[in-house]
Amino acid sequence: MTRHRTLAATIALTLAAPLLNAASFGTPCNRLTALSIANVTVQHAVEVPAGSFKPNSRDAAVTTPAFCRVELEAHPVADSSIRIEIWMPAPEAWNGKFQGIGNGGYSGNMAYAVMATALKAGYAVAATNTGHEGDDLAFGKGHPEKRIDWSYRAIHVTAEVSKLVVRNHLGRQPEHAYFVGCSTGGHQALSEAERYPLDYDGIVAGDPAYDTVNQVAAYLWSWKATHDDAGAPLFTSGHLKFVTQSVITACDALDGVKDGLITDPRKCHFDVSTLACKAGADPSSNTCLSPQQIAGLKKVYSGTYNPRTRQQIFPGWSLGSEGFGAAASQGWGAYIVDPKKPMRIDVFGDFAFNDPSWDWHTFDFDHDMSFALQQVGDMEADNPDLSAFRARGGKLVMTTGWSDPIAAPLDIVKYYEAAEAKNGGPTRTQEFFRFFMAPGMGHCGGGPGPNTFDSLAALDAWVTAKKPPTRLIASHLTDGKSDRTRPLCAYPAAAVYTGKGSTDEAENFVCSTQPAQAR
Repeated sequence: MTRHRTLAATIALTLAAPLLNAASFGTPCNRLTALSIANVTVQHAVEVPAGSFKPNSRDAAVTTPAFCRVELEAHPVADSSIRIEIWMPAPEAWNGKFQGIGNGGYSGNMAYAVMATALKAGYAVAATNTGHEGDDLAFGKGHPEKRIDWSYRAIHVTAEVSKLVVRNHLGRQPEHAYFVGCSTGGHQALSEAERYPLDYDGIVAGDPAYDTVNQVAAYLWSWKATHDDAGAPLFTSGHLKFVTQSVITACDALDGVKDGLITDPRKCHFDVSTLACKAGADPSSNTCLSPQQIAGLKKVYSGTYNPRTRQQIFPGWSLGSEGFGAAASQGWGAYIVDPKKPMRIDVFGDFAFNDPSWDWHTFDFDHDMSFALQQVGDMEADNPDLSAFRARGGKLVMTTGWSDPIAAPLDIVKYYEAAEAKNGGPTRTQEFFRFFMAPGMGHCGGGPGPNTFDSLAALDAWVTAKKPPTRLIASHLTDGKSDRTRPLCAYPAAAVYTGKGSTDEAENFVCSTQPAQAR
């Protein structure tokens, strides 16, 4: 048994009898600092009154009901220091459930706004800094245990410790425990299902960036494809928006509805060569592309390959994800075109090679890729064998946007289809794992497609009422008001228009694996 799997056996909780409150059958909030948990220090435990609450000097204030805030620090191994926060509602407001919250990027920031939302819904909720502060990858340079904390251990420690604290403050174990995360939080979600199947009864994995090392290689590949030899970007935001609009114009009606969305970009066979500038036309006009730009686009779409074996390392990004909005999560700007160097490239220099002088320009997609996976491949959450999670009765809901420019949708499809193959085929897999694709949605939201939906409510109904979700109703909001709804269907089904009623209303669509004829 490996070191990171023995934590459950080593955590022990001892409580002196005087700490128990006879009325609530739990330890009062202000006395939780007296809890004794192996390798954990309870630093603060305070009652927070209802109203506006500012967690620290850096993060914005949130509005919450009254709750008990507990701050801890865990040291499961040497050179590991994991901050954890647990927020617990008043006993009479508790819904009897616990929710773990995921992180974003390589950040150690806790999602306080998400914690506040969970608290308002009656959940006891916890988050962690995953063992470091900030978003700089330097935290893992020469500190392999901190890298492991970020990769998977901190989320597991948080689940175990938090459920102990919840039991001792609220008087009983949570009836159900759920984990909810997107992007890195989606990576954490899949890691929990794969590595620690007993931690959570239900898991929501949104846009999971689970394929960490290969994904960083794909950022490098795509950066090189979209920059010239001097490192200058080949594309402006205008170019990228021009490409997206051209793709949508060509492929929008393939699903039978002209609504500015592509239901499944895999069925769009648009040839970007048709966007080449005619003789005398200027690519800087953002209305046509140069030969170098067209070659770059094709390289991004085709995905990252080992140049020697031609084996794909990472799938390409979807048609329609290039430049559909101004936000950082809506187009290739933030993670592919705009950065001065490839995004997250320090995963190789700081984590895999541990070489401060490493030059990413020299990266070899054959030998260096193989070496990196040998060194830090444990960062991946790419094991589709979920049999242990299934055996314990766990339920998993995974979602992603078809226009996600950060966590490539085709890579997430690859994971789900691998899970089907590993867990008994489509029918048996859907008994515990449902996957929903959102056309026109960017990374964890955004985009022109319906992108606001309640995965947690669907998961809770599945766990508590045995109602597996067949569709999620998604809304697109403008100025806070819904202007379009659409069902997101359990993969491989997709929303198909019935031919009657408004195409902006979900009730006029059915979930089907059979496409509609273009109307």
